[in-house]
Amino acid sequence: MFNSNFMEVNFKALSINEGFARICVAGFCVQLNPSIDEINDIKTAVSEAVTNCVVHAYPEQKGIITLRCEIEGDGVKIIVSDYGVGIKDIERAREPFFTTKPSEERSGMGFAVMESFMDKVDVEKNEKGGTTVTMFKQVSSALQVGNA
Repeated sequence: MFNSNFMEVNFKALSINEGFARICVAGFCVQLNPSIDEINDIKTAVSEAVTNCVVHAYPEQKGIITLRCEIEGDGVKIIVSDYGVGIKDIERAREPFFTTKPSEERSGMGFAVMESFMDKVDVEKNEKGGTTVTMFKQVSSALQVGNA
């Protein structure tokens, strides 16, 4: 049975909102009946994506981050978008240990962490400026609730 549902929130690109994003996604994903490990994987990947927006997207001022979650069958698609400066070289940015902010002691492992916890990660330039990260996680114990 295919079941779909979605939620979308916008919030300021402030580091304090990284925890808010984690809680929003975790609460939304409950309908898939994820294991504790699965929900922790999802929350970790969301943390990395939102932190990338906070740290890199808006160097001059704080902008907006859009977080969208969509239930697709027995998995969840998570889309994190910013409207900031964008990533000049996406392929290079996805390389482990690459960072544009070594003076801030950034490890350059954000995309590697996302890829290790999610089944699929796509990164692309946002048509409105900025970057969109789309992640997908299959939830092995998914029990769909209702026909939303």
